[in-house]
Amino acid sequence: MKSSLSIGDAAARFSLPTHVLRHWEDVGLLHPERDGGDRRRYRDDDLVRIGVIVRSKSAGMSLEQIGVLLDEQAPERHRVLEEHIADLERRMADMERSRRMTEHALRCRSHDITTCPRFRAIMDEVVAGTGHWREAEPPAE
Repeated sequence: MKSSLSIGDAAARFSLPTHVLRHWEDVGLLHPERDGGDRRRYRDDDLVRIGVIVRSKSAGMSLEQIGVLLDEQAPERHRVLEEHIADLERRMADMERSRRMTEHALRCRSHDITTCPRFRAIMDEVVAGTGHWREAEPPAE
């Protein structure tokens, strides 16, 4: 496939406003060719870069980190990617704690989770500064 899309068509392909593609170009992430009327033309390689940027942003990467990812000459590429993996692991652990808390609330006999004895015991320690957040245990069946 050999694409040559306008900025509007390229943006629409990824459900983005056109100003986002212009911004990414301004910060050096995109380098679309220009036609005789100085209009941007996005080819397949540009569309792949847009896809990488969109996916990387969804994964929590900053535009600066994405710039390093897309720069084959960047000496700090591995460091940036290792830091991002560590960040993803922290976020995934936090999401897992949130999922367990939600499951606990779903199974708990207390309608208001703040009145659940097990959950409240955990939170009382955290609020008092004597404990650390830890996962709520499932209620006894």
